[in-house]
Amino acid sequence: MPSSSNEAENRANWHDSRLIDAIAEIAVGAGAVIMAHYGEGRSATKSDGSPVTQADAQAEEFIHGRLSKLLSGVPVVAEEACAAKQVPNIADVFVLVDPLDGTKEFLKRNGEFTVNIAVIENHVPVAGVVYAPSPGRLWLAGARAEAADIAAGARLDAATGRRDIHTRKRPKEGLVAMASRSHMNAETERTLELFDIVERRQAGSSMKFCHIAEGLADIYVRHGTTMEWDTAAGHAVLAAAGGALTGVDGRPFLYGKRTEDFYNCGFIAVGDPAILTVLQQDAGKH
Repeated sequence: MPSSSNEAENRANWHDSRLIDAIAEIAVGAGAVIMAHYGEGRSATKSDGSPVTQADAQAEEFIHGRLSKLLSGVPVVAEEACAAKQVPNIADVFVLVDPLDGTKEFLKRNGEFTVNIAVIENHVPVAGVVYAPSPGRLWLAGARAEAADIAAGARLDAATGRRDIHTRKRPKEGLVAMASRSHMNAETERTLELFDIVERRQAGSSMKFCHIAEGLADIYVRHGTTMEWDTAAGHAVLAAAGGALTGVDGRPFLYGKRTEDFYNCGFIAVGDPAILTVLQQDAGKH
C-alpha cells in the first residue's frame, strides 16, 4: 500500500482498493465494539442535547488507534473528540469519523445505526466506508461503490455478496424519498413538495444515502443541523455510485469547515443528478 504522504499527493491512491478494504476492516472492527454494548440502554447527554454512549466513545478510540497506523500523519476529525474540544488542524487531506451515527436508533435497538469513515481531499469526499453492524451491511466507496454482507468483527475476506452498486435513473412514475426517522421538520416537507414523491421510506443514520446508492430510492432531503462526519461517508458512497449531493440552494456541498465547527447546511441527495434541475426551475420562479 502506498505511504500516506504519497497518498496525500496523489488522489488516485485514495482509490486503491487495498486502502479502501483496510478502512472497511477498521469500520467492521468498530462494529464489534459497538455490538458489545447493544442493549445496555445507558447514555449521557452532550452539550448540543444529543445522546452519547460508551459504544460511541470506545468505537471512536478503536477507529482512531487503527487509522493512526494506517494513515500516519493524516488528521482525523472525529465526533466525540470534537465534542471534547480536541479538534486537530486540518490540511488538504483529512479523515472524518462518526463512530456511531444514529445513537438514538442504537438506543431504540432498531438496527439503523452505522460506523462512518470518510477521506476528504480538497473539501470533497474521495473515499468512504459505511458499516451497519446490526444487519451486518457494508458499503464501500473509492473508484466505484460496492456493497457486501459481513458480520461485525469479521475479516473482510469473510464478506459475502460483494458487488458493485449503482444509482438508478429517475423513475417516470415518481420518486421514492428516504426520510429521517428522527429529524423531519417543516422546511424539509416544503422542499419535498417541489418534487414528485410517490413513496416515502424511513431509515436512520447514513443508511439513507446508501439505499439511494443501491438504487432502492431516489432522494433524501435534510434541513436542520447535521455535522460533516454525519454525511461524508454516505456522500462518498452515493457519489461513487453515480449520485449527487448538493446544498438545498444547489451549491456544492463541501467539507473542512473548521471555523464553523464542521456544521453542515441543509442538503439534497439524489440518485439521478437530473433530479436537481427542479431546484434550478424553482429558483427561476423567485
